[in-house]
Amino acid sequence: MSPFSKKQTDAELLARYAAGEEPAFREIVTRYKDGLYAFLRKFLNQHDMIEDVFQETFLQLYTSRDSFDTDRPLRPWLFTIAANKAKDALRKRQRTAAVSIGAVADSQDMSFDDVLNTLTSDETMPYDELEENEASSQVRQVIADMPENLREILILAYFNKFSYKQMAQILSIPIGTVKSRLHTAVAKFAEDWKTAFRSRKS
Repeated sequence: MSPFSKKQTDAELLARYAAGEEPAFREIVTRYKDGLYAFLRKFLNQHDMIEDVFQETFLQLYTSRDSFDTDRPLRPWLFTIAANKAKDALRKRQRTAAVSIGAVADSQDMSFDDVLNTLTSDETMPYDELEENEASSQVRQVIADMPENLREILILAYFNKFSYKQMAQILSIPIGTVKSRLHTAVAKFAEDWKTAFRSRKS
């Protein structure tokens, strides 16, 4: 059972972690691991890349203990890291398609490995146990086939419920661009979904 109350804010947990309390970091990971993994799963749609970026994201948080500004909201910052690392991984995969990115944990010290082990000790994650019907699979495929900039904003807006302001911060673009890009993404998804639906019925 966690020694931390759910009422504790992210900033309080980060402050305790900065003071040397490793369990506070584990609590942060527990709090955000499912949402972050689901985001990466929709964004990348490739298991090995998802695992790598997932670990890299929390590694950056882990190593930012002394520099993180606890006045900043953690969730948008964490998703900013994940989105940037996911885009880097996609670009790297495109450049070296035949080379595995490799597991980040291989080069980390035992302390961080121990933290990651608490994440991955379960043989299966809850989201892997869900039966997915044909329609949800098709939705995932349509999203996966969209251009990267449209895919990421659709996932941030509709699956992770970020505000325009938060998405602007995560993607480092003006709010006006967020709105126009999201409009384009929704239109593109609708068009691609209709095409996929027609091919499924034929």
